[in-house]
Amino acid sequence: MSQRHVLIANVHFAPFSYGGATIVAEEIAHALMRRGGYVVSVVSTCVRPDLAPYGVVRAEKAGITNYLINLPEHRSYAERYDNPAVTARLAELVSALHPDLIHAHCLQDIGTGIFPAAEAAGIPVVLSVHDFWWLCERQFMVRIDQTYCGQNPVQVEACKGCAENYWAAKMRFDHMRDLASRAARVTYPSNFAKDLHERSGFAPGKGVVWENGVHLPEAGFFEDQKARQDGDATVTFGYLGGPSQIKGWPLIRDAFATLGRDDFRVLLVEGSLDGSWWKGQNFADLMGDWRVVPRFSQVELDRFYAQIDVLLFPSQWKETYGLALREALARGLPVIQTDSGGTVEHDAVVEQDLIPIGPYPQLLCQQIEKRLDQGQVRNNPVPVQSFAAQADAFHVLVEQIIG
Repeated sequence: MSQRHVLIANVHFAPFSYGGATIVAEEIAHALMRRGGYVVSVVSTCVRPDLAPYGVVRAEKAGITNYLINLPEHRSYAERYDNPAVTARLAELVSALHPDLIHAHCLQDIGTGIFPAAEAAGIPVVLSVHDFWWLCERQFMVRIDQTYCGQNPVQVEACKGCAENYWAAKMRFDHMRDLASRAARVTYPSNFAKDLHERSGFAPGKGVVWENGVHLPEAGFFEDQKARQDGDATVTFGYLGGPSQIKGWPLIRDAFATLGRDDFRVLLVEGSLDGSWWKGQNFADLMGDWRVVPRFSQVELDRFYAQIDVLLFPSQWKETYGLALREALARGLPVIQTDSGGTVEHDAVVEQDLIPIGPYPQLLCQQIEKRLDQGQVRNNPVPVQSFAAQADAFHVLVEQIIG
């Protein structure tokens, strides 16, 4: 079989990575190349005032060429989802590279121009939905007051309270649904995400659930975890969501403020690129041992997870998947989580332990108390899909489309 050339479109990509969806896009690209039969190229974006607007910069890392379209800092509302200048660059790249298939991931800032560019060249597009960008101009269905919208199905008429310009939002909504209908397939990481989109009129009948993979624990992880626990009996909680309301930080703070004991440690991951997440945050009024730890790469997952006993995942919106949550479960770590959409679609979920989304610090506090009373517990790892298995599933999808 001749090699398949897949062109990946994602707002960020190595060597300039950021965000969970970018991790998925990158890992699948490398997994496809490892399995053989694939060549992978990438188109992504950058914002460089020292370069010409809409110029294309070529970068390469780990054998994958990344063509970055340089976006001007100031762009109109419409240009952030349908930019003729970006579409022109995309058409030129598609014409020059002539891939067999385009895999579109997060297209914010790239925009929907990848579809007409692909159509002009007769190339099919697989669209992978990672969040709610296609349904919501605010990307995460989070209202201005930082609470989850909760529409299901999404009806743009109900967005008037959030949209700065309702008619612009409606034009966007209609445009997005029209463009998505041109995809050969639309993949979703969970049944929740698929059902919500299709009920909202988004590419009905074209959707498939394509569950995200994770980096599974390496050999030696459980020995390192046990050695740390044997040397330090302090129950350690981990949190990766940053000081964000929608990720549940205020809920965490309020819960621990009422705990009334100090026999625990909390590791807060600094996930920002510039060290700004936890800068200026004060934990002096909270009991226990609070530490901010540096952000880590995928190859450093085991080192971080071996340091914690429980993952805190009190998300305040209905997420499409929950990558960190699956990483923890694959390593046998208990998770304290909310009833947050696609994050509950795993084998370890216990329905009565799920915390409802909302201002319920007392319920979170009860779960924290329960874990502290149990002490350090090592659960059996939960079966979670690897990136290699996810790439295998994508290969099957590719063969269905162009095989």
